[in-house]
Amino acid sequence: MLLPRWQRGPVAAIYAFARTADDIADEGNASEAERLQQLDAMGEALRAIERGEPPAQAVYVALADTIERHALPTALFHDLLSAFRQDVSCKRYADFGELMHYCRRSANPVGRLLLHLNRQASEPNLARSDAICSALQLINFLQDIGQDYAENGRIYLPQDEMQRFAVSEDAIRERRNSFEMKELVRFQIRRASKLLAAGSPLGMQLRGRFGLELRAIILGGARVLEKLHAQDDVFARPRLDGRERLGILFSALRQGFARH
Repeated sequence: MLLPRWQRGPVAAIYAFARTADDIADEGNASEAERLQQLDAMGEALRAIERGEPPAQAVYVALADTIERHALPTALFHDLLSAFRQDVSCKRYADFGELMHYCRRSANPVGRLLLHLNRQASEPNLARSDAICSALQLINFLQDIGQDYAENGRIYLPQDEMQRFAVSEDAIRERRNSFEMKELVRFQIRRASKLLAAGSPLGMQLRGRFGLELRAIILGGARVLEKLHAQDDVFARPRLDGRERLGILFSALRQGFARH
């Protein structure tokens, strides 16, 4: 609703591509080999678009038109596919560096694509966008600790930090709300909060409805972090109710006026 009308078609095309790949990686009963084969086929479709020969499927026709009209870097779509392939085969992350390398391909391309779409892809803007998108990806992991493990056998908490805080995989499987588990999660919350704050000036720099949307996203992420920190059950997924969403929107508007 916050997007300018001219952006809605291109954003829908980008979303359709990413959603299709995400569903291949996560949904259904296909084997790992079948999932990887389908993601490879999407990579071939991207290369066909690069050759000016988009496949006839609607998702690729729309994506090819969006890429051509707005000069979007196709490497960013290949990065997304790389992350989805990793989701199929990689279930653990040794340290935070490995996790951030995943975020660089799973989350950051989306922010970069939107900056390119808005002709705002300067190096400082891209760096701040990366911080925001990585923070949002980390927040998503913290909301879904139990769900990621139960549904896909994945743990996005760095293994070395689990060891440091004396948290085992059994604790996640059994959903133990121990002191150690809470301290580990709060450590992750503080780091995600710092990342989000590092990128937040971008919301004040960008004008119009795109800037408004970004400020609302940043404020929403910050609010979720507050709720994660306050809740007693680290495996519960905090949700923003209608009143909170409205408050976030008004705050984003107020920040925009204060900038002037």
